[in-house]
Amino acid sequence: MESPSVPAHRRLVPWQELLLAGSLLIFWSPPITQQLTVVSINATVGEDVLFHAHNLPGDLVGYNWFKGESTENENRSIASYVIGNESTITGPAGSGRETIYPNGSLLFQKVTQEDTGYYTLQVIKRNLRSERGTGQLRVYQKLLTPNITTNNSNPEENKDPVVLTCEPWTQDTTYLWLINNQSLPDSTRLQLSSDNRTLTLLHVTRNDMGPYVCKTRNPVSAGRSDPFTLNVLYGPDVPVISPPDSHYPPGANLKLSCHAASNPPAQYSWSINGSSPQPTQELFIPNITANDSGSYTCLAHNPHTGLNRTAVKNITVSEPVGKPSIRARNSTVTEHKDTVVLTCLTNDTGISIRWLFNKQSLWLTDRMKLSQGNSILTIDPVRREDGGSYQCEVSNPVSSCKSDPLWLDVQYVSASQHPGLSDGAIAGIVIGVLAGIALIAALVYFLYIRKTGGSGPL
Repeated sequence: MESPSVPAHRRLVPWQELLLAGSLLIFWSPPITQQLTVVSINATVGEDVLFHAHNLPGDLVGYNWFKGESTENENRSIASYVIGNESTITGPAGSGRETIYPNGSLLFQKVTQEDTGYYTLQVIKRNLRSERGTGQLRVYQKLLTPNITTNNSNPEENKDPVVLTCEPWTQDTTYLWLINNQSLPDSTRLQLSSDNRTLTLLHVTRNDMGPYVCKTRNPVSAGRSDPFTLNVLYGPDVPVISPPDSHYPPGANLKLSCHAASNPPAQYSWSINGSSPQPTQELFIPNITANDSGSYTCLAHNPHTGLNRTAVKNITVSEPVGKPSIRARNSTVTEHKDTVVLTCLTNDTGISIRWLFNKQSLWLTDRMKLSQGNSILTIDPVRREDGGSYQCEVSNPVSSCKSDPLWLDVQYVSASQHPGLSDGAIAGIVIGVLAGIALIAALVYFLYIRKTGGSGPL
């Protein structure tokens, strides 16, 4: 039998073939050359700018700068530079403000917004081959300090819309609004134009006064306006009358003041019991009497909004109360037997009455009852802990007065005061004791008889 032949080489598996192919590609790859680039620039009108070229190849003979992204149109040539004799040739697109340096950079003096666009550098090699790179120049106006204008600087609350505009309009500018040094809140009453330059406030309120600031920004500068405040006309709100007191004694001085939130400040007048208004914010009546009791009305008026608001305070002039007294059916009573009835006597009307026990407010128990108006206190039945000092106090909104104390004496019998036993009781106790002894003796004799079986000594 013929032996099998040996193959000339071993067959590679697929992954080894891929690895070998990748290694050969890496080994045979030509050297990587960096791309010629021109750095883009943002500039301000009137500035001098310099286009820098990076990754210039070697063995160059000259440079050509073009306006635009193409080098095919000679009419777009700005300037050319010959390295050998260091000479510059101005092209059709040159303005006389351009200078080419030996390193290929292009100086552009006093740029304008018309200079905005793309600029392309073409480098010429000694073998007459060329490379090119393109950069962009963006020229912006230096922003002026903005200011805010409005269609209505004195709007009326909940009535007028207001339009705020950030001036002046400038191309390629971003606008931002602040209110009270904060970003604008989310509100359906605030609307911004598409470019954010105009802010509209629908149905302005007093909380929209500001101040407002508009900020402007472009890639080369920024600006901030002075604060702007709206003079929102509002009010008057319902007036507040001070002080809050409504009751006075005769002879006091009555001084009432009225205030209402309003812009501009409200005009005030007072009317007493429907009388003709007195134009004043503060009303003063010295040495008042009961005839000065009545209704006091404050009227607040805003002439710019045309609104009126009123507030009313009822004033009562009351005489001071007199000193009350306490009447008792009996001030010496017996515990668990007697009922106590105390009556507070006073000639005053329109008063309040309260009771005191030992100079403290009386705490009512289930044995105590007060009549309507609190003038009569009933204790039924009385106990020893009810003994002590009682007072009643009468008061009205301007004064109060207490009665003299009334002392309630509660009699009771203590355990040590119980009398001795009577003769009959003592006799009963003795008989009971003797009967008990006899019963015990009979029981002992019965038990003894049972134990001895009925027999005993004769």
